Amino acid sequence: MLCVALLALMGAQMLSVIRQKSITVDEWVLIPAGFYHLTAGDYRPVNEHPPVAKILGAAPLVALGAEAPAIEEGAHDYGYFLGKFDEFWRVNAWRLDYLCFWARVPAVVLTLCLGALVFVFTRRHWGARAALFAVALFTLEPTVLAHGRVVQTDVPSALALLVFAFALRGYLKTPDVGRAAGVGAAAGFAAVTKFSMVALGPVLCVVCAALFVFAPRKGLSRARVAAQAIAVAVAAVLAVNAGYLFHHAPPEPFEDALARSVVAFDVGQGALRAALGTGYHLLQIVFPPDFVKGVGWQLGHAKLGHPAGLLGDYSQHGWWYYFPVAFALKTPLPVLLLTLAGFVWGGLRLRRAREGRLLVLLLPPAFFTALLMFSTINIGVRYYLPAYPFFFMLAGAMLDDLLRRAEPRRRALAAALAVLSFGWVAFEAARAYPDHMTYLNQLASGAPHWWYLSDSNVEWGDDVRDLALYLRGRGETRVGGAILGWQLLGLYGIEQTAVFVPPGEAVEETRYVAIGASLLNGSTVPQEFEEGWGLNEYERVNYFDEYRRRTPEKIFGGSIYLYRVKE
Repeated sequence: MLCVALLALMGAQMLSVIRQKSITVDEWVLIPAGFYHLTAGDYRPVNEHPPVAKILGAAPLVALGAEAPAIEEGAHDYGYFLGKFDEFWRVNAWRLDYLCFWARVPAVVLTLCLGALVFVFTRRHWGARAALFAVALFTLEPTVLAHGRVVQTDVPSALALLVFAFALRGYLKTPDVGRAAGVGAAAGFAAVTKFSMVALGPVLCVVCAALFVFAPRKGLSRARVAAQAIAVAVAAVLAVNAGYLFHHAPPEPFEDALARSVVAFDVGQGALRAALGTGYHLLQIVFPPDFVKGVGWQLGHAKLGHPAGLLGDYSQHGWWYYFPVAFALKTPLPVLLLTLAGFVWGGLRLRRAREGRLLVLLLPPAFFTALLMFSTINIGVRYYLPAYPFFFMLAGAMLDDLLRRAEPRRRALAAALAVLSFGWVAFEAARAYPDHMTYLNQLASGAPHWWYLSDSNVEWGDDVRDLALYLRGRGETRVGGAILGWQLLGLYGIEQTAVFVPPGEAVEETRYVAIGASLLNGSTVPQEFEEGWGLNEYERVNYFDEYRRRTPEKIFGGSIYLYRVKE
């Protein structure tokens, strides 16, 4: 009952926030893309992201009768779809906040489902008190609260990885065809929540190969193990196709894929090129072509990298330590310490006795952490969210173990530590409300928040509505702007004029200038301006240096800095 109360409080809190916050810059494209998925069976819009989150966000809008401009037949570039998204929001602008609220309600429900699974799995393997501790951490952690209300791939993939991990443990404990099919379905579902989850495919291949080789030692028949491996593969393929509602577009020619640079490696002539082209065609028969193209797009993105900022430094291909540092900065200190202590406790306990229930908490986050440390896309701690449920469960299990095993005096000390930790976490959640998205802990107290991190860590566009209302309240209809989510300003009656202009051009005068935290950071200033406008990297990242030294009139949600530039 306590866990239900915590989850209910979490849900109420997220619902109250989505009434106050505008949609993020990503939701501006993902929600209408999902609308086209459902109403037109067209998965081309934003096919670089899988469909689950988009469909969930768009489903209420379909039920509410939202309108969308038709997509003409034929091939279209990304700019065409951006135009359609802009039309979509303008057509529905008369009830913009109403539609945006309901589009995000399924994300809140899915987050609560994830919290319920944290409770169920922790209670089953570690007991009720451990489950209460884990759920308390889940419902109070600012990053979970921030992204649990957003239409994006991060929380769905966190749920999928948790389901996959426990399905795999159940299968390894008692291998049979039914459990094998469950593991395959979980892996397929994970792949259509976030393309990075395709990495679970090689994991399953290794597991099935190991089971096949060592089957006699386990008293298993190799023929049965082979049949189970087939069940895994078939269930995974069916789950991926189900994620696309079994829609198959015409296969894309391999040459088109190469021309769009979606294949992240160079291809020579002759037999190799023919073999790869044949394989690419076969993949689009087994899986939906948009799924194959989306995975290819992400491979190309990984090869190119993405501009990012960390601790005043900049990089196109990121840092191996980015996500550990981002996690350390954006996680309340008691949660950070409990996470580290949980891993130490789990490792020490594992040395004494091999426990499957410990391995299922230690191996998935360790695997996912290693995967992210090789990532060249360092634009948000949200990418790390699939590891969070395991952190909370480990911390809950550790605290329960300390309270259960400790002597009376030490038990009192452990209880006091637990009370202090959860009180501190609750205080941090309350302190961050409603701006959990931009939360940074006490480690980030020596410089402006935008200096430490960039992109969705410090700005994601969800404070545009508050900016617009503030300006309109002062009789303003125009603002000089460089912010994420600027597309929404016009829907709220504010025209944005450019403050990032080519050298030699004058900036149009306005009373106010709004600069986003990620633009102040410098990493989000478009990189193409280095060549197109003759700016070197130093000039690009420091383009808004003048505003860094000014005192803003107001800061919205920690993400948008508003400066008065003339009276």
